[in-house]
Amino acid sequence: MIELKNVSRMYARGTKEIQALHDITLAIKRGEFLSVMGPSGSGKSTLLNIIGGLDQPTSGEVFIENRPLHGISDDELTLIRRRRVGFIFQFFNLLPILTAAENVGLPLLLEGIPFAKVKPKAESLLRKVGLEERFEHRPEQLSGGEMQRVAIARALIADPSVLLADEPTGNLDSRTSSEIFRLLKDLHSEGQTIVMVTHDPKAAAYGTRIITLRDGSISEDTTAEGCAP
Repeated sequence: MIELKNVSRMYARGTKEIQALHDITLAIKRGEFLSVMGPSGSGKSTLLNIIGGLDQPTSGEVFIENRPLHGISDDELTLIRRRRVGFIFQFFNLLPILTAAENVGLPLLLEGIPFAKVKPKAESLLRKVGLEERFEHRPEQLSGGEMQRVAIARALIADPSVLLADEPTGNLDSRTSSEIFRLLKDLHSEGQTIVMVTHDPKAAAYGTRIITLRDGSISEDTTAEGCAP
């Protein structure tokens, strides 16, 4: 479903060039739960951003459902990101002036769909992530774990082909982190394709496949059991 062909990414830092990714070739099947591991600076977040169209490779090609992310207009790329990719970030990125239901529905609101039409689906997703009593709460009224559940529901609102999670529990305690990982595991069991960046081997064990990046290259690619508790 997702394919990277000989993808490299260079950054300029002063007079130096930094190679974040080097000649990455990777195929991700529909329904996989791929964990991406590696030390800080290994290229994990850069890889995720390139898969999601938030960044462009210096060389190489990226495809989502056989659609290229290169050689298309910014408007086309924005539509692919909005309709095909769900993003979950470490810092939640919720709008403080919006309720939980409004935050969940935001991607569809940006498409010009009235909230009255979006609201039932947003509330259904909040129920799905265990927040049926938080529809009207704003972020300041929610715990960290609840805010991340809202963010997960928001990532699902457009029925994305793939869910991209970048250190989704980096700001949460261990008990709350386990709850979020179990939620992601449940979504995967329903058929959702997930790519998750993590530095934690215990978190990576929730995936069905683990790749390890070192110095911008894939050093390991192993099948996991996907059976973390």
